[in-house]
Amino acid sequence: MKHESRNQWEVFFDAHAPHYLENGFTKNTIAEADFLMQELELPVGGAILDVGCGTGRHSVELAKRGFKVTGVDLSAGMLAEARKASAEASVDVEWIRCDAARFNASKAYDAVICLCEGAFGLVGRDEDPEAHDNAILRNIAAALRPGGRFVLTTLNAYAKLRSLSQADVASGRFDPLTMLEQHTEELDLPEGKRRVEIKERRYFPFELKGMFERAGLDVAHIWGGTAGHWKREAIRLDEIEVMVVAAKR
Repeated sequence: MKHESRNQWEVFFDAHAPHYLENGFTKNTIAEADFLMQELELPVGGAILDVGCGTGRHSVELAKRGFKVTGVDLSAGMLAEARKASAEASVDVEWIRCDAARFNASKAYDAVICLCEGAFGLVGRDEDPEAHDNAILRNIAAALRPGGRFVLTTLNAYAKLRSLSQADVASGRFDPLTMLEQHTEELDLPEGKRRVEIKERRYFPFELKGMFERAGLDVAHIWGGTAGHWKREAIRLDEIEVMVVAAKR
């Protein structure tokens, strides 16, 4: 697939890919896969689409359990690590390099996952946030068979608001009218300190519910869903992520 230009997230994840699994939040893959098995209600040998699959930690674990998995990611670097992981695990996973906002599935899937900010909410510098994220949801709905289930984790707007000050608004770092955070930040990553261009849209649960419904996805649950600590409990205001569980209408 031809890519006209690389957005800042593609550049970031290409460089971060070899170090991604050093992040602490990646250490609970088996427990997270167990959780997904309970929520996705999959048939034996069912087909799963992993949107924003990254290095493939969920895709590979699900393939090891006998499911037919397709992983989609924008970053060639992350997919290179994913291919290594599937080869080491001796499982077949279909890896596709594509922007999730432009992905058109060639078949119907029994379930879709989009986890750990792999795609949803990560906006290119020249992209409209809501158009980007609504396109991802429409593409996911189109990929799902009727009744197929979808699990998303995304950043918690409540936690972001509680961490900000009026100075962040005055500096232009955060716009309370659009819930868009846009700035350059130095992050302490496994590979060392890196300056990263951030552009992320934060959504409240009621916004997510409306977006899902307009895409043809009926929301069953919205829970706290921070990576490594998934649970079927109400959202806590300070936790990093929320989880949405839905099904195609």
